[in-house]
Amino acid sequence: MAARRLWALLAALRAGWCLLPQAGYLHPDEFFQSPEVMAGDVLNLRVHYPWEFLSSSPCRTAVFPLLTSGVAYWVLKALQQLDVCSRCVSSYTLLVSPRLLLTVFSFVLDYSVHRLAPAWGADPWEALLLLAGSYVTLVFYTRTFTNTLEGFLFALLLVLVSSKKSDSRITKPACSPLIGAVIAAGFFNRPTFPAFALMPLLYWAGLNADSQKSIKTLINPFLKLTTCACFTAVVFIAADTMYFTSVGLDSLFSFTNSSLFDVIALLNHRVVVTPFNFLCYNLDSRNLAQHGSHPRVTHFIVNGVMLFGILHLLAIDAGFKMLKKYIQQLMRVGLYYRGPPRLSVHSEGQPTLLLFYFVPLALLSLFSHQEPRFLIPLILPLVLFSASQNRAVKWKPIIIIFNVLGAFLFGCLHQGGLIPCFFHLEHILHSSDSSNHPRHYTLLFAHTYMPPRSLLNIKKKDTHVEVIDMAGSEEETLCQMVGQHANNCTCSDCHFLVIIPGTVRATIAKCGVSLKNETLIFPHLSMEDPPQLSFLFRENWRSQLGLYILQIGRAQQRL
Repeated sequence: MAARRLWALLAALRAGWCLLPQAGYLHPDEFFQSPEVMAGDVLNLRVHYPWEFLSSSPCRTAVFPLLTSGVAYWVLKALQQLDVCSRCVSSYTLLVSPRLLLTVFSFVLDYSVHRLAPAWGADPWEALLLLAGSYVTLVFYTRTFTNTLEGFLFALLLVLVSSKKSDSRITKPACSPLIGAVIAAGFFNRPTFPAFALMPLLYWAGLNADSQKSIKTLINPFLKLTTCACFTAVVFIAADTMYFTSVGLDSLFSFTNSSLFDVIALLNHRVVVTPFNFLCYNLDSRNLAQHGSHPRVTHFIVNGVMLFGILHLLAIDAGFKMLKKYIQQLMRVGLYYRGPPRLSVHSEGQPTLLLFYFVPLALLSLFSHQEPRFLIPLILPLVLFSASQNRAVKWKPIIIIFNVLGAFLFGCLHQGGLIPCFFHLEHILHSSDSSNHPRHYTLLFAHTYMPPRSLLNIKKKDTHVEVIDMAGSEEETLCQMVGQHANNCTCSDCHFLVIIPGTVRATIAKCGVSLKNETLIFPHLSMEDPPQLSFLFRENWRSQLGLYILQIGRAQQRL
């Protein structure tokens, strides 16, 4: 009963922290792979379309963004049109509504763990507590990453391939058509999904082979799986083709009203297969180098520990022990038993769960671009393994401390000033809209993650706001741009705001411009421009862990 109450508390924390909202900004992809695109398409807001969603280079399917952020924004738009609320669309709702939908979906993981734990010899509630208490669940699985959706689909796949017992206690294979649909959908969401699906598919194939007595009954499930996977792929291809060839959702909506001949004619004109484009781009090492190259062991040594802490280390230790034991058994039994020794699901050490964890990790390690979020789908087999045989019990204090620190770092500190900054800027921009002559604002972001323009809640037709992203520009380039806009005399009511971390604020002072006003948003930690430890012990330490909004030039209004 205590475990159930603790899980309920952690589940409430997951939903409540999403609504607060979480201020941490993990990676630009959490905005630019879904919400930013749908805010422009559904709500007609001024946004920045990433290159993957341009009709000239379609590398991401539009289906999942449409079903997540698109649905959330449609609800907001409908409520506003029905006059249910006058401020249904705001920077807060634009941020929270897609996240809240993903948070609801995240309980698919909890269901999967509760369903799978008995079959793999794990205590269900211990596994649920490891899952719900992990900062990966609290932070990553409440964000609009394609990796988050990949984790949901991986969890569903593990449930589908799990063995089922009939009344005669004979193991039955899972429903193959649903497995095919999940695999195809996962592949279109992220072409890396086959790395996660490989071992579950082999496990399912083994169960299917053991339960069938004829060639016909053996082949039939594979035919059903392939047919359903192909049908699902055709649906994705048709939807993406409709979206990218006409560049927008209107054409996708008309898909249901189009005749079969119209659809075939469009597909013949230009078929868009986004996974193919994705693979062509990422298989080029020069393209991957632009996003960052890492040593092949980064996932094993760094990212696994960063995400899962002691659970990852326990899995590695158990993996080496099981491999050693298996080799010893192979050598001993080989003389007396013809055929390879089989790995039992319920054997000591749960080798199959370790394969579910390490095989995808190893396959993803083949690519030079390795980010921690690529591994978040692996949390499910890892918590199932850790909850079996009481492996994690003696490490509970370390697990708790690790996840509290991880949640604080990534959920609050990491680029944590940007989202409150957008809330603040939206208030400024829309307060000036009430006047007959709206002021012109230039917002320059430097040394921050890519700013999601949709959170400013500016319509496409509005031209009084300009956003400039200087990324990590050098001091000379930044000063040149700041001086150019600060000395602009062609506008009588222009306001120039520079948004920059406190660690590089001194750069603006070197640019020789006048500072009219400044606003500090705390906390904000930039790992690209980290504060020096000596500054953290000074009186103005907050400035090193803050984000500044600097008003420069002729503007006199206070922020």
